[in-house]
Amino acid sequence: MSTDNAPDLVTQEPTEPAAVHPSRIGGRRRRQRRFVWLVLVLSVVSVLTALFAFGLSRDPTVIHSPLLGRPAPDFSLTTLDGARTVRLSEMRGQVVVVNFWASWCAACHEEHPNLIAAWERYRDQGVVLVGIDYNDERRAAMAFMRELGGDWPVVGDPGGRTALAYGVYGVPETFFVSRRGVVAYKQIGPSSYALLTDQIQRLLDERG
Repeated sequence: MSTDNAPDLVTQEPTEPAAVHPSRIGGRRRRQRRFVWLVLVLSVVSVLTALFAFGLSRDPTVIHSPLLGRPAPDFSLTTLDGARTVRLSEMRGQVVVVNFWASWCAACHEEHPNLIAAWERYRDQGVVLVGIDYNDERRAAMAFMRELGGDWPVVGDPGGRTALAYGVYGVPETFFVSRRGVVAYKQIGPSSYALLTDQIQRLLDERG
């Protein structure tokens, strides 16, 4: 049989894929890199936002101190006028309010009338208030006390060693020490009269 009229059977090789222009490849890679960076940035922003929101939900005045429930660090400090030395260890058996403050501190000015009122109320009931001047000039601190009043012992803290021992973040900060010499409460920021009297009375009412 003649095969002259039969269609030619042509074996076709697979065609090569069309070449992609280098500029298109580069553009695709740039888009991928931008996408990766966008994901990273969004992830970081989300984490920071969550941390910020968590921080706002917490009251800095109730930050727990590692000293709570532990013996208050002892100190032996000289009053600003150099008249005497104040030792915490000698106050055992009394409720001690240790107030870190400074003459340059606006919140300390706000707090001071409350300290005066609490001191006048409890000074004859087995309560001692000790002011520890923090990172301040002695003359400025003495002028502060003369101007605003208050005759509780106020001592200097050379080198801030006592503030460091108490873990002071800034002033004012106030520590309430029980008659057994244990830190029972810490207040960060200015103390209200109500807070002072509540904490002092609670410690006075404790047995043992």
